[in-house]
Amino acid sequence: MSTQTQQANRILPKRLLSSSYDLISRLAYLFIKLKISPNAISLTALVAGMGAGLLFFLEKPLSAGLVIILCGIFDIIDGKVAASTKRTSLFGAIFDSTLDRYSEFFIYIGLAAYFRNHWALWVAILAFLGSAMVSYTRARAEGLGIECKIGIMQRAERLVFLCLGSIIGSLARIFDPVMIAVLAVIALISNFTAFQRAFYVKKIEKQGKLRKED
Repeated sequence: MSTQTQQANRILPKRLLSSSYDLISRLAYLFIKLKISPNAISLTALVAGMGAGLLFFLEKPLSAGLVIILCGIFDIIDGKVAASTKRTSLFGAIFDSTLDRYSEFFIYIGLAAYFRNHWALWVAILAFLGSAMVSYTRARAEGLGIECKIGIMQRAERLVFLCLGSIIGSLARIFDPVMIAVLAVIALISNFTAFQRAFYVKKIEKQGKLRKED
């Protein structure tokens, strides 16, 4: 697999991401002491994603936003617990990634159901499409032997946008326009990120050919 250093800007500052991961890592020790398996935590993250989707459908966006926070926290903790307890495995990795995709699906399907009688339904569909393609292009690139984690709209950004849109929109009593704007941003930038990753593979392939010629 290519080990070339990847440099790409992200919407969330690196310091914010790093400090958030460090804080959540401390919570992981609690799960380690309780001897909770990483797969069980992954399932909990899935349940949180399903719960958020259901809450959107029930028109309770503030509660949905708070549950999305839990979904994101559990999504980070499962990997930390697996690494700390040396319980990482190929099955655990694909199981976690698979549940992540299902979790996002339920969140977006809940938003689509919320906007079922509104043109924003299509924005929610495009946002989910972009989110799925970001994950697919990374997996496909890695299947070709190229590490591909670049992109400005990755899973962390998507969850933060959805969470903030839900909470701020609800508290300000302007949920619909705020969430439509959030979904539009996710739809636009996540689909851009998918193509960004595809062209990154092209770049690596071209550089590989040039090295062979040298």
